[in-house]
Amino acid sequence: MNDYVTIDEKKYSKEILGLVTGNQDFNTELEKMKASFLLLCEVIDDPFKLPYFLEKFYSMEIGDENTFRFSLIRIQVDSDLRMNEDIQKHQRRKYVARTIEKLMYQEIMLEMMEGIEFNIEE
Repeated sequence: MNDYVTIDEKKYSKEILGLVTGNQDFNTELEKMKASFLLLCEVIDDPFKLPYFLEKFYSMEIGDENTFRFSLIRIQVDSDLRMNEDIQKHQRRKYVARTIEKLMYQEIMLEMMEGIEFNIEE
């Protein structure tokens, strides 16, 4: 899916917007898309932009921090699942998401959960 949408004169991949928002059908109102999500989409689409936006991510005001963090986690999980499709592309995406998460939250949630056993009763 290489469809793009234009928001404020910038092109964004529908695939990445869907991944960041967690909305597979992409029913999100584009005009109301938060600037933090759009910036995340931009650096996921072009990881070489990340060094130029580090300060912006570090000082960014996030309305719903859990929603934003789960966007970062979705990117990491998606990258792991698709690593065999294009290893370089997905390693870069995962690196970007992990770097932003570490910068903003001082830890990687998926690393914290390693080794934790979940007891699920059926």
